[in-house]
Amino acid sequence: MFNQSSSSRFILLSLSSGPYLDVFGFLAFLAMYLITLIANIILIIVVRINPKLQTPMYFFLTNLSIIDICFSTTVVPKILQNTLSKDRSISLLECAVQMHFHLALGSTECFILAVMAYDRFAAICKPLHYNTIMSKKMCFCMAAASWTSSFINSIIHVIYTFQMPFCRSHHVNHFFCEIPPFLQISCSDTWLHEVATYISAGIIASLSFFLTLISYIHIVSTILKISSTDGRYKALSTCASHIIVVTVYYGTIMLLFLRPRSRSSPDIDKSISVLYSAVTPMLNPIIYSVRNKDVKRTIMKKLFKEVLKSK
Repeated sequence: MFNQSSSSRFILLSLSSGPYLDVFGFLAFLAMYLITLIANIILIIVVRINPKLQTPMYFFLTNLSIIDICFSTTVVPKILQNTLSKDRSISLLECAVQMHFHLALGSTECFILAVMAYDRFAAICKPLHYNTIMSKKMCFCMAAASWTSSFINSIIHVIYTFQMPFCRSHHVNHFFCEIPPFLQISCSDTWLHEVATYISAGIIASLSFFLTLISYIHIVSTILKISSTDGRYKALSTCASHIIVVTVYYGTIMLLFLRPRSRSSPDIDKSISVLYSAVTPMLNPIIYSVRNKDVKRTIMKKLFKEVLKSK
């Protein structure tokens, strides 16, 4: 028990209560993390070395890969450490940094996915003005605004969270540092903070989702006006990977935040948090690579040739 958060260390949960399950969990998370790093790094390199991929869509895809690498790195290494170590404690500073980056990167991903949807809208609905709408300066400004606003929003919430006194327990009912478990162990009135957190998350997620939805309503409307079947298929195929990524990402967010209180439980919340923190960053580059001929061709021709030459 303790009164002030400034001198505290928090205890995080392990993945399971059994040694065999711990080993299985460790190997599963390690595999997902390595795939996340390798797949996203390869995708970044492919976009960098292929002149055909020097387009706004792949600029934002590179941003998404950087987010996924950092997003997974803020959570998974600590989970791996806690799985094998008897000491599962984390300092206040470590916890605050982890919480800050996790919240900021999650918000940035929402914005980047919305911007990518707008890019597809401009490409399909406004093809003659595409280069003007999605100029290099405009792309940079949209990416910078996404990153900056997310990190400012995150640091405000993190500072507010760790100004609260934590006197109920130093055990956090989670695998990593997120805001909701810390509200449960605070001995102060957290109602205002809960409302502010949900409003902020709701605005960011809802705004990004509705911008994405509006973009795709216009895209579908334009595609339906295309007379040829091949033309419809080509237009739709340019959006397919992004639609899958958006569906997976927002599906997990909605599953976490839009469930009725009666069906909510800490165990389910932890599982969903791990899903969008570890699994989604692994799937994103795979989805884009598998469905993209230019990416696959570059991987086969250039990257593999360089590996063979080095040998």
